[in-house]
Amino acid sequence: MAPEPPLLSMSGITKSFPGVRALDGVDLDVQAGEVHCLLGQNGAGKSTLIKVLAGAHQPDTGRLRWRGEEVALRSPIAAMRLGIATIYQELDLVEHLSVAENVHLGHEPTTAGFVVRGKAARQSTAALLRRLGHPEIDPARLVGELPAAQQQIVSMARALSHDVRLIVMDEPSAALDPDEVDNLFRIVGDLTAEGVAVVYISHRLEEIRRIGDRVTVLKDGRAVAVGLPAKSTPTREVVALMTGRNVEYVFPERPTAPAQQDTPLLEVQGLARQGEFEPLDLVVHPGEIVGLAGLVGSGRSEILETVYGARKPTSGQVVVDGKALKPGSVRAAVRAGIGLAPEERKAQALLMLESVTRNVSVSSMSRFSRAGWIDRRAELGAARAATRELSLRPDNPSVPIRTLSGGNQQKAVLARWLLRGCRILLLDEPTRGVDVGARAELYAVVRRLADEGLGVLLVSSEVPEVLGLADRVLVLREGRVVHRAPARELDEHRVLDLVMEGSPAS
Repeated sequence: MAPEPPLLSMSGITKSFPGVRALDGVDLDVQAGEVHCLLGQNGAGKSTLIKVLAGAHQPDTGRLRWRGEEVALRSPIAAMRLGIATIYQELDLVEHLSVAENVHLGHEPTTAGFVVRGKAARQSTAALLRRLGHPEIDPARLVGELPAAQQQIVSMARALSHDVRLIVMDEPSAALDPDEVDNLFRIVGDLTAEGVAVVYISHRLEEIRRIGDRVTVLKDGRAVAVGLPAKSTPTREVVALMTGRNVEYVFPERPTAPAQQDTPLLEVQGLARQGEFEPLDLVVHPGEIVGLAGLVGSGRSEILETVYGARKPTSGQVVVDGKALKPGSVRAAVRAGIGLAPEERKAQALLMLESVTRNVSVSSMSRFSRAGWIDRRAELGAARAATRELSLRPDNPSVPIRTLSGGNQQKAVLARWLLRGCRILLLDEPTRGVDVGARAELYAVVRRLADEGLGVLLVSSEVPEVLGLADRVLVLREGRVVHRAPARELDEHRVLDLVMEGSPAS
């Protein structure tokens, strides 16, 4: 008997945009019931390829076959009707609608031809959430009120509300803690056991080994490797294919003796928010990187946002250079020299329709304003100097920020605070969605800024990142500090034991 054709086959796919050839003859085939991992640096063409697969982009040339028959995916609806669902990294949920309304958006339950928006939608949504291992999520709750990890689950429930045969998951674990990742992999295992195929995109190579069957690697819009075995291909080989060079996971060297005898730049004294984190004390000295390690929900991001003034504390205070700041005031924090690079940079930090220049200058506009007019030349010159200091690419601050890779968008956020004269930098998941090569560059930038005297308070879900970049680490569990130590005295297993067991702080 002839072998079954692939569930999906893409051959010779090309796609160009003005001045950019995003895809250059890409081939991809996916078998029913497999996890096919798609790897590549930002800008390699992954996003364009999955948008072609989702029907959001039309290829210039090339063929798509579904179960051996040629198809044309002219819209996302056409892709969905075939059984292709896509869960994007930047979740496309409607925040002012309920969980149930988001799950059934565009295909609401009907009775006798009439749309039923109430009880039936909530009941079917509750069943999907139970299947996903999250019965605690209320189908009637507004999506905008949910934390990022639960929004990810809602997006998965929406995909499963269709009769899907292939699911594309773009960085699905980025906002999940280890338990949530385990649950995600359980779901993926259940789906593939039913014959559903999964195209899985992640920058975390350890996840690829754990969950993947085969790997396709993109570089500069081309497939440089197709169908590699996920579990046995050496990491060094995968990284070399992605980058075109050998990249070692090496963090910048720390100074031999951080200057902790200096007066602290930042002091957090008894800071707390009821229901989010317990009273916290910490200090950050000039030239020092302090890391906060903990699971999603441990209070890490809430601490950073409270220090920044975006949340008002229940008690305690933030002190900069010996002066207490007004609680819950972003203006006071920024004036004191605090800058925040938030977890969701596209939603919370960047003006996606504006240029790199405007994104860099937005917190320093008073420097360029004269009698209500903006000195565009001075603004452009200052932005160019700030971005060049961080080696942002392309070296043209006039381009739209949306055209930059994730790593360069993050550099633009950092350049904003350098231009502002920031002295204390709060980094929340600084390398989320950033590829291997760009991560190394960001690590070097952060270390250099610290060496030049900035104080850095760092949050990351990736324990090796916290341990590799920070000088000192505070380990959090359920809103309280359970351990403090120099980063050199900790390893990943010890930190994970602490966040799971929650032994007393020392």
